[in-house]
Amino acid sequence: MRAQVLAEGIDIRKRRLAGYLAGFIAGVSYGTNPLFAKPLLESGVPVLVMLFFRYGISAAILAVWMLAKRERLLVKGNEIALLAFLGVLFACSSIFLFFSYGFIPSGLATTLVYLYPVFVALIMVFLRYYPSWQTWLSIIATFGGILLLSSPTPGASIRLPGIILAVASALSYAFYLVIVNRSRRIRNVSEHTLTLYALLTGAALFAIIRAFQGGSITEGINTVADWGNLVGLAIVPTMISLLTLAVSSRYIGPTKTSILGVFEPLTAILIGTLLFGEPMTLKMGIGIAVCVGAVVFMILRPGKQN
Repeated sequence: MRAQVLAEGIDIRKRRLAGYLAGFIAGVSYGTNPLFAKPLLESGVPVLVMLFFRYGISAAILAVWMLAKRERLLVKGNEIALLAFLGVLFACSSIFLFFSYGFIPSGLATTLVYLYPVFVALIMVFLRYYPSWQTWLSIIATFGGILLLSSPTPGASIRLPGIILAVASALSYAFYLVIVNRSRRIRNVSEHTLTLYALLTGAALFAIIRAFQGGSITEGINTVADWGNLVGLAIVPTMISLLTLAVSSRYIGPTKTSILGVFEPLTAILIGTLLFGEPMTLKMGIGIAVCVGAVVFMILRPGKQN
């Protein structure tokens, strides 16, 4: 009996470590968005076209990989509706964020979107799962760090629709994380299958919106480099990020996974500084230190959940 308890304890620690590692990879991989998206935007590729190919190519690669591994692609009838809904939630988090840029500065949008750890924690409280005070402290500290990293330019134009869209993006992402972790209906669906259906739903949604918008589905894609960036966008910040996000949410819960999402803006800022020559200020350096310190504190002092 004692040996069984010890073995279960070791297994829990391994799952927790795997969950933290997956959350870190999810954040870093998603933060590579500017590396591939910025050249595409500069080439004149519309956002909806970029998002369609991003999700579509990623879904195709994942489906081929699953077929090669002989993994199950089909799901039960009572699972497919929820999987499609998850895909809509994840796709909406991207759409709302991009549309918010037309009304408010990107720095403010980034700050508002990073409200999603707070929303995740509040949703979990509503479900009677109470994060520890250490987790709440980590949420507050990381949000403070994000404020330092992405505060808007003084005098910038701020309009209410942009704020609503950015908050809606955060809410969509928060509900995605919670449902992946808590839903019993898809508990036996693998992370690969869950990710595949989310990608397929997102690609279909972007194609429909683009059709209503009008214009060619390949607009702006003219060179081999453009296609290379689309493939990179599909693999790193999309497929890898979604797969590890599902693993992390299931292993350590959506609240802690959302806190590890702070590595998304940190990675994006470092890429902008090192590769695109964007400035790094003292305030941004302090913000990075605060965010990393909060994550380290959460891992070392996770506290007990109720």
